[in-house]
Amino acid sequence: MTRRYGRRVTFLFGNLCGVTVGLLAALALVIQSFTLFCFAMLFGGAYAAVVLTFRFAAAECVRPPDRARALSTVMAGGVFAGVLGPQLVTATMNLGAPHTYVVTYLASAGVAVLSALVLQGVKFEHQPQISRRTVGRPIAEILWQPRFMVAMLCGVVSYMMMNFMMTSAPLAMELCGMSRVHANYGIEMHVVAMYAPSFFTGRLISRFGAPNVTLAGLALTALAAITGMSGMTLNHFWRALVLLGVGWNFGFLGASALVLTCHTPEDRPRVQSINDFVVFGAMVIGSFVSGGLLTAFGWTLVSGLILPPIVLATMGILWLQWSRHSLARQT
Repeated sequence: MTRRYGRRVTFLFGNLCGVTVGLLAALALVIQSFTLFCFAMLFGGAYAAVVLTFRFAAAECVRPPDRARALSTVMAGGVFAGVLGPQLVTATMNLGAPHTYVVTYLASAGVAVLSALVLQGVKFEHQPQISRRTVGRPIAEILWQPRFMVAMLCGVVSYMMMNFMMTSAPLAMELCGMSRVHANYGIEMHVVAMYAPSFFTGRLISRFGAPNVTLAGLALTALAAITGMSGMTLNHFWRALVLLGVGWNFGFLGASALVLTCHTPEDRPRVQSINDFVVFGAMVIGSFVSGGLLTAFGWTLVSGLILPPIVLATMGILWLQWSRHSLARQT
């Protein structure tokens, strides 16, 4: 859709899905239809898929040297979302009594409308008209680019391992006898750590390069895993979650910046879509398996399982840098 109709139409379609999920979910709660509620969530998934491309769209609105900063600025919005979102839920969840959360879903539809109005004022980079006969490179050729494979691998590892450890941490804390209040506070610190670095991550990428920032993110994620393995006190959990959040920010934004260097204008929508499909599909898998592994084997093993993928992604980045330096010496 983006390739044929452009960013603006795609984003308006996504906002329409956001309005639809809010209205249908509210109706499902009123009539107590679980089937309708599940159907509504399909539109929620489409809305989320479109929203996740905002970071790439922002990069297209600025000069190439500023693209990393544009990526991180969009992600910095997560700080405000992490504060305003829960407050919106708290303020609206009981307004439609006895149907809890009805007004919350109606409010989410209103937020989607507000987003559409804001996007109307955004001027996206002019994209040359691409003939329907111009299909770009074959998918296989795109996928087998070493740089793209490494970028996608780092995105998968950064997001999947973060979600893998984050989703199991609150349950592990409760299994260790800690209160839910402490678990919730740990997740709040984790969310802030995920998005707050975005205010300067773009500058770091511009100065040190996307591969180096990605390596720093992988190292911090590995340190989070080692912290989780070293003890199960409250401080161990909190430190691990904070390190995990910052590591995700550096790793995911660094990998996203690498993706921007892997495509031509004709290939841009497909390359970005493939990357996000793989990254977020892997994230879902991590969410599903983390709870079962925690119950069966414990928190220490869950933390330790993060290290092998981190090593693999690190080797990929180092190989990419070695290949670039070798090519530079030959020329």
